[in-house]
Amino acid sequence: MKVAVAGCCHGALDKMYETLELLQRRHRLRLDLLLCCGDFQAVRNEADQRCMAVPAKYRHMQAFHRYYSGEKKAPVLTIFIGGNHEASNHLQELPYGGWVAPSIYYLGYAGVVKYRGVRIGGISGIFKSHDYRKGHFECPPYNRQTIRSAYHVRNIEVFKLKQLKQPMDIFMSHDWPRSIYHFGNKKQLLKKKSFFRQEVESNTLGSPAASELLQHLKPTYWFSAHLHVKFAALMQHQMDTKEQLPKATKFLALDKCLPHRDFLQIIDIDHDPNASDSLEYDPEWLAVLKATNDLINVTQNSWNMPENNGLHAKWDYSATEEAIKEVLEEMNHNLKIPVNFSLTAACYDPNKPQRHLEPVHVINPQTTEFCAQFGLIDINNKIQQVKEEGSVRGEYEEEEEEERDSTGSAEEPSEYNTDSSGLSLSINPDEIMLDEEGGDEELSTCSVDPSPDHPPDFSASFSDIRIMPDSMMVSSDDAMDSTNEELEKSGGSKQTEEKILNERSLKRIGKNENGNSGVKKIKRRNQAIYAAEEEDKVE
Repeated sequence: MKVAVAGCCHGALDKMYETLELLQRRHRLRLDLLLCCGDFQAVRNEADQRCMAVPAKYRHMQAFHRYYSGEKKAPVLTIFIGGNHEASNHLQELPYGGWVAPSIYYLGYAGVVKYRGVRIGGISGIFKSHDYRKGHFECPPYNRQTIRSAYHVRNIEVFKLKQLKQPMDIFMSHDWPRSIYHFGNKKQLLKKKSFFRQEVESNTLGSPAASELLQHLKPTYWFSAHLHVKFAALMQHQMDTKEQLPKATKFLALDKCLPHRDFLQIIDIDHDPNASDSLEYDPEWLAVLKATNDLINVTQNSWNMPENNGLHAKWDYSATEEAIKEVLEEMNHNLKIPVNFSLTAACYDPNKPQRHLEPVHVINPQTTEFCAQFGLIDINNKIQQVKEEGSVRGEYEEEEEEERDSTGSAEEPSEYNTDSSGLSLSINPDEIMLDEEGGDEELSTCSVDPSPDHPPDFSASFSDIRIMPDSMMVSSDDAMDSTNEELEKSGGSKQTEEKILNERSLKRIGKNENGNSGVKKIKRRNQAIYAAEEEDKVE
């Protein structure tokens, strides 16, 4: 089946779908599925805008509310994960996943589904060591800390995914697995993004948690976004004793949805022609959710997942054949995900703006139904209970936590040997500036419109859109020049953009273990806007 994979959407759904429809007409093909690797921005109204961790000047309504209200409908089934620029209050309603609009499905904090026999998994958010071992405690209205920590990956989600044993076809993460750049063309990557050099050479770019999942799950495909650059790699895994042949993962990261950017790729995925054409639950994943239900933590307290170190009576929560069989029997072998989308918030009305609409903590009926069916804890309901039972104590602890966060004295040591999770995007002007150079005009024209620098040719305007061959060709840095010329068909404007970025002056920010300055930052002309948004500089 034909699967479209997209990088960061940043709310440009209309442009994304317009591009797909044009692609189908011009190449006479039919797309079966769209996968989006984060920064989807499912913003329904003004309250959702306030729950996005971006400066106010970048909080634009975009197009999602039209799909939420039913005014428009996605032309192709869309599955997405969360990134670090999301309406966190909306996505938080669906911790186990669910429909955010008709034909648009969110995988949750972590999730696995099946479509036409193809197994698709994903994990939302980005990695930050100081929140990794905490529970999902955040709820609207968010403060300056929780509006960011709400989208930080937690160890329990990684632990759940590591219980999976059955083969994974496709996996998605927003940030890259750490070390993946060693399996592709680093020379070309650093030519495009020279400010990644320090992290690549020190092997600190990307998420160590995602890297751990990559080594465990060994999916056929792994897709990411976040760093706003297209990059392909082929990772050959070490062969296990149970395996007859070594496995390999084809990794692909994509850019954001803008003109002349490599933000979209079409691939051919083998599927089961006899499988249902409806989105389905994955029975092994459901069994793992049931097994790990008692590990749910909705507090700020940090804790480690069970492991075989003599301290835990149980550390293996993988699903047995009996547990999977029990799930199938509970569902009468009907794994179809119910189409039970419902509105849970007022939809944006341009004729009646509600600029002072405040976010509230919502218990989504999809989550209530899912938890009741499988006997799971409704995380949002649990958060509400904890909040009501200890509101006074919670407010005091929250203020105390803010003080500790501001000094950095309360940060827990990372369970990973090297934790530089804040480095990569702190020196990525493409991410920090949020398209400052192009502004919203660039997003509003994200289509196939011709420009002086680019002829009105479809493949030239969107150099990323073409059918991927059976295998992504990845070889050594020295042998990739000719392949790069074919893969990277960027125009003069892109070269000019890179030149501008490379000429920007850099200065050091952040602190290393000794408290000294150690991370580069882009000096921007709108520096004052970001003065109160310190963490945005590193996310």
